[in-house]
Amino acid sequence: MESILTYPRAVYREDHEMLRATVRRFLDKECKPRQAQWDKDGRVDRETWLKAGREGLLCPTLSEEWGGGGGDFGHAAVIVEEVGRSGVSGLGFGLHSDVVAPYIARLGTPEQKARWLPGCASGEVILAIAMSEPGAGSDLKAIRTTARREGDEYVINGAKTFISNGLNCDLVVVVAKTAPEAGGKGVSLLLVEADRPGFRKGRKLEKMGQEAGDTAELFFEDVRVPASNLLGEENLGMRYLMQELAQERFVIAVGAAVKMEAMYDETVRYTRERLVFGKPLIDFQNTRFKLAEIKTRTTAVRMMVDQYLVEHLRRKLTLQEAAMAKLFATEELGKALDEMLQLYGGYGYMMEYPICRAYVDSRVTRIYGGTSEVMKELIARDL
Repeated sequence: MESILTYPRAVYREDHEMLRATVRRFLDKECKPRQAQWDKDGRVDRETWLKAGREGLLCPTLSEEWGGGGGDFGHAAVIVEEVGRSGVSGLGFGLHSDVVAPYIARLGTPEQKARWLPGCASGEVILAIAMSEPGAGSDLKAIRTTARREGDEYVINGAKTFISNGLNCDLVVVVAKTAPEAGGKGVSLLLVEADRPGFRKGRKLEKMGQEAGDTAELFFEDVRVPASNLLGEENLGMRYLMQELAQERFVIAVGAAVKMEAMYDETVRYTRERLVFGKPLIDFQNTRFKLAEIKTRTTAVRMMVDQYLVEHLRRKLTLQEAAMAKLFATEELGKALDEMLQLYGGYGYMMEYPICRAYVDSRVTRIYGGTSEVMKELIARDL
């Protein structure tokens, strides 16, 4: 169903919209009927990943040489938008395709790309990235996981937490200190296969929302990987992270913008149908004024995100601009969801209503990818 908001969007081409139709069909047929089971299992089943691969919905920007769609970020954004609009919860496709795979595509050797990327595009290889630690969340310079070079191998020791796709993952990009004495200048990225001795997946973490998202702890005890598993150059990991984090944060902003729209549409429809004191809820001035405010803020978020989407399609989006997009979109989403849920009364507290699931699922957008406070620090650096 199209949004009842009326501003024009000229950012997408015909090929983007063709993909949008495919994504909607896939979500309706393959995902929505499985949502309850995924929530119960605490993860999305592997067969759905493989089906997504067959439909070309994984790694849409990856070169066709490696099995990807050969598209641009517009194709990735379409998938993010349709997942957000559908209400499907806990899919790890975006992290896999738009956050982790680009590290391998940009930094990987020809051998690493040939070994891993075709499986990433097909859904046979599920990706995760291990950054956060029990004592270091958004502060990546404070990580304690180490990777010590011994001959032709690295020996990895440490623990990671809050790892999305943590239970399903087959390959993990691990952020580790290869020169601990150098602080942030001693960080490297290493590819670790899930079947390596000493690598252990911990418990599934119980979260406020996104129950189907398999978020887990990961443990590394003398995990040996060949030196050829180093991604990029040694001790340049922090530089690589800063280069790729802009897209990760912007993906979150894209998802926040469409979620805000979808829930606005849903709430307007609800207030037209819900009778209070014998008349539709939308007939009350308080309701109309609140929806007018939310419509205005939703439009402002969309305009900002679409402008930055144009910039990112030109590869011009900066780390600071991505931080502003994430900060504004997610903070406004949080306010809007709280205000809209209130209009539902007691029904807003029931998980069968989309507004309730959106409320609990979206709270994390102000935390992961860097907290709102970290975004403010990044934005303020140029003051």
